[in-house]
Amino acid sequence: MKISDLQMKDVINIVDGKKLGQISDLELDLWHGRIDAVVVPNGTRFFGLLSGGGDVIIPWENIVKIGMDVVLVKLEDIPSYRRHDETNFAYEYYRQHRD
Repeated sequence: MKISDLQMKDVINIVDGKKLGQISDLELDLWHGRIDAVVVPNGTRFFGLLSGGGDVIIPWENIVKIGMDVVLVKLEDIPSYRRHDETNFAYEYYRQHRD
């Protein structure tokens, strides 16, 4: 599967059935050679909070299924993050909070 194939799929949260958007980018762990997270642009609202267009970082382990037309994810209380600078806040957050 190519990145461009992923970018054409809708991302759906199975917790509430909402469409989150489409994948715009990937967070890569080059050291280990794996995908850490997918990035979905946040248009206006996410979990009822006005975000102003930040990105939603979805950890790879929260992806339930990649289908022909959609990517199903399970998000309950994962915050959205904006990219302010070179620091990868999402990666640091999930690295610290992994089980």
